Amino acid sequence: MEPILRLIELSHAYPARGKVPARRALDRVSFEVMPGECFGLLGPNGGGKSTLFRILSTYFPPTSGKALAFGLDLASSAAALRPRLGVVFQSPSLDPKLTVRENMLHQGHLYGLRGTELERRMGELIERFRLQDRELELAESLSGGLRRRVELAKGLLHEPGLVLLDEPSTGLDPGARKDLWEHLGRLKGSGVTVLFTTHLMDEAENCDRLALLDGGRVAAQGTPEALKAEIGGDVIAIESPDPEALREAIRKRFGLEAARIDGLLRLEREKGHSFIPQLVEAFPGLVRSVSLSKPTLEDVFIRHTGHRFWLSLGEAQ
Repeated sequence: MEPILRLIELSHAYPARGKVPARRALDRVSFEVMPGECFGLLGPNGGGKSTLFRILSTYFPPTSGKALAFGLDLASSAAALRPRLGVVFQSPSLDPKLTVRENMLHQGHLYGLRGTELERRMGELIERFRLQDRELELAESLSGGLRRRVELAKGLLHEPGLVLLDEPSTGLDPGARKDLWEHLGRLKGSGVTVLFTTHLMDEAENCDRLALLDGGRVAAQGTPEALKAEIGGDVIAIESPDPEALREAIRKRFGLEAARIDGLLRLEREKGHSFIPQLVEAFPGLVRSVSLSKPTLEDVFIRHTGHRFWLSLGEAQ
């Protein structure tokens, strides 16, 4: 099966502007998205997600490398590919003074849809996203969750094969977020390929595969389960009055290398609950507190980058 989307050593640098120096936003990013897959780009603000999204939505070409969609180069074949892409940006794109129906009607016209075919597609999407009783209401009167539904319906009106979503749940309350992901699940079930960006760990858990972006690079990629399985056991976090002394003592006594993250020592260990008593007994004066947890995507990020998710020093979006 051929990938719907393929990135090959994709890089992008913004040129210097006045006193603002040149900066590299993406550095040799490579991954593939298969047909019918829900693929997530997880990274902190400044990790390169927005730059990558703009390139994938044909807003501008990359500095180097290639991005191929449906086997065509996104840079040289942008006009041919745009009708096959559904793009939902983080910023609202609805005209607040138009009704739901009018917003969708104008979206259809932009893609050359008219008459009975446009009416058919609008009717199907209005029903799919449960907007029947709202289609004559002004967009400005809708809640954030309802507006997001209309955004999705607009993005699907021309029946794209690949849907790109930039931070799709931004500004939504928990109920609206749950509703959004139910809709995306049904969308994926209909055979549409979905790629979305997010800085939320729980959202990334919903995807089939994901790529962790940090400082414009892919730190890791795989299924959420496979990435967490790399940890190979429990995660132990230790607070100590002298972290460096404790780290050296652990190395000498147990042959383990502890990472120092935010002033805490971090260990990955199978059967961590049975190791903790040994640790406390061996160094009672150096252990102030200990916590034990199962691996999360945050732990995967730490393992591959050496720092916590929200301490990334990547370039601004």
